[in-house]
Amino acid sequence: MNYFEGNYSGKNLKIAIVVGRFNSHFTEELVKGAKDCLIRHEVNQNNIDVFYVPGSLEIPFIIRQVAATNKHHGVIALGAVIRGETSHFDIVSNEVAKGIAQLNLTLSIPTSFGVITVDTLEQAINRSGAKSGNKGFDAALSLLETINLTNQLK
Repeated sequence: MNYFEGNYSGKNLKIAIVVGRFNSHFTEELVKGAKDCLIRHEVNQNNIDVFYVPGSLEIPFIIRQVAATNKHHGVIALGAVIRGETSHFDIVSNEVAKGIAQLNLTLSIPTSFGVITVDTLEQAINRSGAKSGNKGFDAALSLLETINLTNQLK
């Protein structure tokens, strides 16, 4: 029996981060976490490209455009959607998740999901670097593992 598992080496990888500016207090912390993870795992700082979009709903479109350049080994999607008084939260969180999932099935490079979808500001604080860690860091780590596993299949 053969087992395959990716590692976390970022050596010689070029990574894109696509991040929504909406709720930037939280998304900037997610970017810091993702960059911290990538650099700790040997991704050269000059091989990290960050693309800012207005909000989370625009993330999948730009991921597709970034992937089409064939310049990156993978993409990290970062955003923060916080529940408000209307159904806008449900629409945005569902559609961005569906869009990124669809891209993962159709693109030749992986995308990791680091869009936090929370009910409260406290939850956003916790997921962007406080009690629950940093989901940007987690998304970067997942991406590195997926890239390295994919490379074993070639």
